[in-house]
Amino acid sequence: MREVEFHIGLADKPGYACRLLRKVHTRGLRAVVTGEPEALSRLDALLWTFDVGDFIPHARLRRGEAPPPLLARTPIWLADEVVDGLEAAVLVNLGPAMPQRHAGFARVIELVAEAEDDLAAGRQRWRQYKAAGDQPRDVRQGAAPAA
Repeated sequence: MREVEFHIGLADKPGYACRLLRKVHTRGLRAVVTGEPEALSRLDALLWTFDVGDFIPHARLRRGEAPPPLLARTPIWLADEVVDGLEAAVLVNLGPAMPQRHAGFARVIELVAEAEDDLAAGRQRWRQYKAAGDQPRDVRQGAAPAA
């Protein structure tokens, strides 16, 4: 069964995502990150600058694009949508909607900010996962992301 985690009440969702992706990469896992294009572009920039001592290899994939064969081994993909060719165990969602094609991942991590609109969207996604037969877990760990 797929593991679905909700990391709820995040004060700095992009910063939290950077730390989480660092953990994912350090553990040798591959991940796809979905969300709104603006949020993914912001995360793309932050992954280059959030910690001077770290480099997290990643690539940006916009809607309608296919993963370039030369980048097939890229461990972290920031994708407007999940497409074929993105092989990963972990799906991280920053967006307000439940990601399409989430069923192909062993682990789904939903990041939910503390803003009321993001909390409401998170509650809706929780219900959608339950309806799909998943058993989501609420992971509240403050500033330390679990990977």
